[in-house]
Amino acid sequence: MARRALVVGNGGREHALVRALASTGWTVFAAPGNPGIAADADVRDIPVSDHAGLVALAADEGVDLVVVGPEAPLVAGLADALRAAGITVLGPSREAAQLEGSKAFAKEVMIAAGVPTGRSQTVGSVEEGMAAVAEFGLPVAVKADGLAAGKGVVIAQSADEARAALEAMIDEGVFGDAGRTVLVEEGLIGPEVSLLAISDGTAVARFPAARDYKPIGEGNTGPNTGGMGSVSPVPDIPDHLADQLVNEVHRPVIAEMARRGIPFSGVLYAGLMMTPGGPRVLEFNVRFGDPETQALLPRVTGDLGEVLLAAAAGGLDDAPVSVAPGASVAVVQAAANYPGDPRTGDRITGVAEAQATGAEVFQAGTALDADGALVTAGGRVLAVQALGDDVEQARQRAYAAASLIHFDGMQMRRDIAAGMS
Repeated sequence: MARRALVVGNGGREHALVRALASTGWTVFAAPGNPGIAADADVRDIPVSDHAGLVALAADEGVDLVVVGPEAPLVAGLADALRAAGITVLGPSREAAQLEGSKAFAKEVMIAAGVPTGRSQTVGSVEEGMAAVAEFGLPVAVKADGLAAGKGVVIAQSADEARAALEAMIDEGVFGDAGRTVLVEEGLIGPEVSLLAISDGTAVARFPAARDYKPIGEGNTGPNTGGMGSVSPVPDIPDHLADQLVNEVHRPVIAEMARRGIPFSGVLYAGLMMTPGGPRVLEFNVRFGDPETQALLPRVTGDLGEVLLAAAAGGLDDAPVSVAPGASVAVVQAAANYPGDPRTGDRITGVAEAQATGAEVFQAGTALDADGALVTAGGRVLAVQALGDDVEQARQRAYAAASLIHFDGMQMRRDIAAGMS
């Protein structure tokens, strides 16, 4: 009998997880899902905040594994509720999820574990923040302590920019309670890399390195988004270096969490800056990245579900996740006005044509209108992904497929993975 999984969430990351599980014979449920996910899974309209509803769904359908996609339900304790009901779940406890839920907590753990990271100070007022800016010099990173959907970081190039960011977060509350406490961090320079690994609390299995592109504009200009595209592998982070980074970052953090009596089980995603002085951890996430997942999972060989189940239940092989050679590029298509208040309701055409090229189209901010047509319903709408023998071939294939998709106001960076081969 096929194993059964429940994927919690409704974005492109969750669509990639659903498709990877379904492709190896798993029966997949998803909540709340989206129209694209509904083509690959049994979708139930249960919001990620309805923990009791999700527990009941998992129990009623006898699922073998729950995979929680977004960070918010993990920080709110969904994994604890599932475990209390005897349900196997890939995702950290509420306490362990503070590695993403609080940047100040993550810094404290990194320092205790001896993990390389930038100098920082946690502040609760604009003046405290400006004192830290004066100490660290410019540029400086101003980060909302809590969850801000990937948008809570400002890299200030001037004191005026830093003050404006501090005032917006602390005084004006643009991120609500998430920004009432702020982390001011020294500016770091170098290429960024995303390194995701899964753990059962002891063993660690890493994915290949990936790179995502946060700013809305080409050349990494404009405000930060949740991510406008991703690529794997990253030529400057070969496997031996990825292994070294896991030994310097992921393993010490997982050991420190265990020492504190807060075992970490799930996905630990390290956002790293490869500075001239060596790697520095910028942040941790406690779930699969978006859009890194859309680039990574199509490279995985074998049964991803069995690997995730081993991480959730214990007994994970302490070895890298097996992937095919070659490269993968995912290009995000975003709605008009994103990353501000995105416009919704614009009709989307060309998805089937794009998929007919051999590319994958992972749906994120989509819905069906009254006529059953696919329309925009969020900021990041689609991620178009393609494989290739090398990064440039994967990139060309992804953009060729993406060019077949249209909706009014679409935003798409044209430089994802450019110049990497």
